[in-house]
Amino acid sequence: MNHYFYIDGEGKQKGTFSPEELGREGIKRDTLVWTQGMEQWKRAGETEELNFLFSDTYGRFRTVAEQPSARYGRPGESGQPQALPPMPKSWLTEAILATFLPLLLCSSILSLFGIIAIVHAAQVESSYSRGDYAASLESSRSAAKWTKISLWIAAGWTIFLVILMILLFVFVGSFRGIAEMGDLLNT
Repeated sequence: MNHYFYIDGEGKQKGTFSPEELGREGIKRDTLVWTQGMEQWKRAGETEELNFLFSDTYGRFRTVAEQPSARYGRPGESGQPQALPPMPKSWLTEAILATFLPLLLCSSILSLFGIIAIVHAAQVESSYSRGDYAASLESSRSAAKWTKISLWIAAGWTIFLVILMILLFVFVGSFRGIAEMGDLLNT
């Protein structure tokens, strides 16, 4: 991989930079660059190794990666970037716990509703990093809703099992009491 020098907007030479670092420097197609092996300075757009910097895919990735809080308005709105609020809570940890702990502890197949929560929780960060705050917020709300549903089902199932165990002990204990009374009468 070559390391490049470039001429900035003020005519000053800067360098050396890897191609990825040049992308972070914000060079344009017409920025003059030079690396070892070149006879003279060339425009960055004419350099084969730097062409990826000007592709649409790289430009979108660089914008999202470097400026996750900048969002451009919809058509008809002001062209000024708007700051995104902080990323909504993802609920991923809670969703995983609400799914697998009840399944392991009380074997409730109903706790698998938590998988829906995990899917929504996984979408929160990806939507936010795309700059789609509304979708991120909606995914967060859905993840919270399904996590809570899964937790309530698990809590209800656990309470049901505890009550069932208590009734079983009372029922077995009452038969023992009846059997002991029968033994006393027979003697």
